[in-house]
Amino acid sequence: MATWRAKPETTLSIDLPLVVDRDAGEPMSAQLVGQLRDAMTEGRLAAGERLPSSRALGKLLGVSRTVVTEAYEQLYAEGWLEGRHGSGTYVTEGVAAAPVPRPQEPTTRPAPRATQNEIDLRAGAAWTGALDTPAWRRAWRLAAGRPPQQRQDPHGLPGLREALADYLRRSRGVRCPVDGLLVTRGATNGLDLLAATVLRPGDRVGVEDPGYGKARIVLEGRGAELVPCPVDEHGLIVDGLPDDLRLVYTTPSHQYPMGGVLPVPRRRALLAWARRNGALIAEDDYDGEFRFDVAPLPALYGLDPDVVVYLGTTAKILTTDMGVGWLAGRPDLVEKVAARRMELNDRTAIVPQDALRILLERGDLDRYVRRMRAEYARRREVVVRALDGLALRGDTAGLHLVVDVPQGEARRVAAEAAERGVLVETLERYCTEPGRASGLLIGYGSAATASELRKGCEIIRALSGRP
Repeated sequence: MATWRAKPETTLSIDLPLVVDRDAGEPMSAQLVGQLRDAMTEGRLAAGERLPSSRALGKLLGVSRTVVTEAYEQLYAEGWLEGRHGSGTYVTEGVAAAPVPRPQEPTTRPAPRATQNEIDLRAGAAWTGALDTPAWRRAWRLAAGRPPQQRQDPHGLPGLREALADYLRRSRGVRCPVDGLLVTRGATNGLDLLAATVLRPGDRVGVEDPGYGKARIVLEGRGAELVPCPVDEHGLIVDGLPDDLRLVYTTPSHQYPMGGVLPVPRRRALLAWARRNGALIAEDDYDGEFRFDVAPLPALYGLDPDVVVYLGTTAKILTTDMGVGWLAGRPDLVEKVAARRMELNDRTAIVPQDALRILLERGDLDRYVRRMRAEYARRREVVVRALDGLALRGDTAGLHLVVDVPQGEARRVAAEAAERGVLVETLERYCTEPGRASGLLIGYGSAATASELRKGCEIIRALSGRP
């Protein structure tokens, strides 16, 4: 095994034991990303400290400049690094602070359906055109042969939990013990179980505004008093969060629906706020696997699993029909959620659980996600080209993007598009307060073909005043 280590006698501006291994299963750029991220997290790289150029670091480590450039681009995208014109690459202010201190005792409007002749550009759906594969059919056939169980473990099938723990570690940077993982029927079901466990009637809960409407319905159904929390192009605005919130629901990897990615300083500020106030953060990672400029960003949960409850689902990876998701959190909290689930007689069907286990254990899901990442990148490119000339946001990740259109114009364009057989939603539908945000959501994970995506977006562009 060949390794390269930075020597203390170097004249570079950092003095760290950076090691890359050509024979490891992980790409060298990913190895470098992890080591630099750890150095910043632990304070060994201070805020404002300058990093060596990609050429200099590549020469020192004995790797190509491309390896270092890819690592730097990933860390730029996550918000760890920033560039200063004509000066170089620096650690972003606020990301290299000391870890947040841990307390001694941790606290515990329906949209219309598309008809056959309509082009559906609404957000929130996964494309299933490539799903009918031999691996998919084999998994369901084998799972269907499983004998029924009289009593279910409220945590989910042990084999699936083990496979999920390994998958989340590989794909989302979530290192979760099996006893900190519970199989749900989806992210919304996981949020409902969490709310049923930790909330009391009248508890104040922060929700992103604009944000995911079904999450608001779930939380209100559990007696919460909802507190709208503004978002901007980067995601949830942490400054100004009230101190009396019991829970905050957020979508940091790709804010729904605005599309922002929560920067590292805000992530740290949100975790510090939760620690200070004894609150919990519900992280909905609904389409975190799909990013098109750099590798998918690590989940917020990885920074502080004591205060973050991580919610995921197969709905955007595979299909809503599978009906399987997961909840990851502190083992003691997960145990309380499982006990509450028993009281509610809530359960996840066994056959879909076992089918997912088979897909995970055989590596079929990983291969499918890689294939779909490329497919969604192609579909996104079709949409971006067809909307040429319009201002777009949130188009580097996920299964939708936002077209900047003034409030009145957005309603007009959506209405006229519907008359021409194109279904599209306005941001207004996702706001709790009028005028909070304006624009059009364009989903490219729907059942529309590539040619239909192009045609529908060209109609949107024309209605928006672009020839």
